[in-house]
Amino acid sequence: MILLVAVTGRDCSQLIARLQALLPEVDVQLWSECSNYEAVEFVLAWNAPADLWPKLVNLKAVSSFGAGVDSIDLSAIAAHVPVVRIVDDNLANDMAEYVLTHVLAHKLRLKEYYLKQSACTWKPKRAYAHQHVGILGFGELGKAAAMKLVANGFKVSAWSNSEKQHPEVSCYHTQQGLNEMLPLVDYLVCLLPLSQHTAGIINEALLTMLPPHAVVINVARGKHVIDTDLISALDSNKIRAATLDVFTEEPLDKDHPYWSHDKITLTPHCAALSDINSVVEQISANVKRLVYGEELINKVDRTKGY
Repeated sequence: MILLVAVTGRDCSQLIARLQALLPEVDVQLWSECSNYEAVEFVLAWNAPADLWPKLVNLKAVSSFGAGVDSIDLSAIAAHVPVVRIVDDNLANDMAEYVLTHVLAHKLRLKEYYLKQSACTWKPKRAYAHQHVGILGFGELGKAAAMKLVANGFKVSAWSNSEKQHPEVSCYHTQQGLNEMLPLVDYLVCLLPLSQHTAGIINEALLTMLPPHAVVINVARGKHVIDTDLISALDSNKIRAATLDVFTEEPLDKDHPYWSHDKITLTPHCAALSDINSVVEQISANVKRLVYGEELINKVDRTKGY
């Protein structure tokens, strides 16, 4: 049996070595060095080459390298092949801290002061009074962010695809619910899973419904945002600022206007990074489950895409 590591854009040598140590009976190989595609039964994938999937005629399971599965072309994988994802308890806390940090940074005008520092300008201002955070997506990460914000004195609302209830968060669902929530929030945080229904959700129509002092924080996926619509909203003062941690193409092209926009804070997809220890433990556990004919953990509902 071959466990194929098809994770592009990074050095996989340490990952492969750790997996091989935990799975001595399994042949762990890098996709570009695969010796026998017919022997591949399990694939660990992140932006795997499109021409790889048709070669894997005996594929039995696929795992995402991260918490999401949007990096995997599910349509290229047979319906009977289970797809799983990584669930890292530390990710939720890391994400919550990132969201709180950037909400506070915008509230306290830190970006404004960084720019003034470069211009040697001394001009203090009071922090913004805005305290209402709206979260798009109220799953594990959304709830963790909400609780961190509530604990620090923020009012929190959340919108999700299905109806949810929470004692400390005002919950909305359906398009009507989204339309009701958007004009009320000062900071809009996107933590939605990426699907055909959520791609491009942060567009001109949505941005127009926010108050002009609102800030957009996207820590989900780059494809949630229509880049040109966001830049237009910032340039026309329809919203105040944005923090972006994820992008349609990564690394972000050096010529992209996001880099130089004075109303955008940009970070390199670092809000919540999977711990390699958690990754290798979960992958090895699922490989062993596959070998023994047991149900895999953290399976994805293909109809929802998460």
